[in-house]
Amino acid sequence: MYAYALADRSTEEREELILEHLPQVTWIASRIHEKLPPSVELDDLISAGIVGLLAAVDKFDSNRNASLRTYAEYKIRGAILDSIRGLDGIPTHKRKHLKQVQEAIANAEQRLQRTPTQDEIAAELGITPEEYDEWMIHLQGVILAGLRVSEDAQELNVLDFLGDQSDEGPARKLERAELERVIAEGIKKMPENERTVLSLYYKEELNLREIASIMDLHITRISQLRVQGVLRLRAYMQRKWPSTRGIY
Repeated sequence: MYAYALADRSTEEREELILEHLPQVTWIASRIHEKLPPSVELDDLISAGIVGLLAAVDKFDSNRNASLRTYAEYKIRGAILDSIRGLDGIPTHKRKHLKQVQEAIANAEQRLQRTPTQDEIAAELGITPEEYDEWMIHLQGVILAGLRVSEDAQELNVLDFLGDQSDEGPARKLERAELERVIAEGIKKMPENERTVLSLYYKEELNLREIASIMDLHITRISQLRVQGVLRLRAYMQRKWPSTRGIY
């Protein structure tokens, strides 16, 4: 393994590192491609992964006590998953609202030192509670980053992207266990109604109408709670699990 500081790396050494890690791009892209619909081309994923590899090689600093292979895997996966996110056709204004709500949740939580209420999140955004309700309705069709990948109504759990399920290495097992712990912590901090909706929807695999019947709430309200709950979880994970940057 090479151990060059970024400033000391020559063009030839950079090219050597890129060629050495190109098979890693194909391997990661192939594993992700297996979980996606046929409409997604493997070559497109590989192209995106190469962009991630180039970024890894250019930004890697061996003085940070990490291997280039590990850092490259993170950047390659992030670039590929970012490219998948670009295939979903979500309008720009919805992406903007998604980011704004997530930031408002994080800012309100930091300021209040507790889980903010829906009205407090709306106030942080500078909109009325009624307008916030409308935002939640408009965002209900968006599969939220940090939890799932969606393509043609097929949903894939983010845990699937931490590595091949056949990988029995202790480092990978530890990584998966830590992510599961962070997700569990984030869910535990949610208001009870949001926690219940996410549990029934993702764990029990009930649809929104079934959940509405169980909780005796309108289906629109259940949809709002689901969106808001996932946004809370995403905000929490971005603070506690930095590698969620590239997961959608």
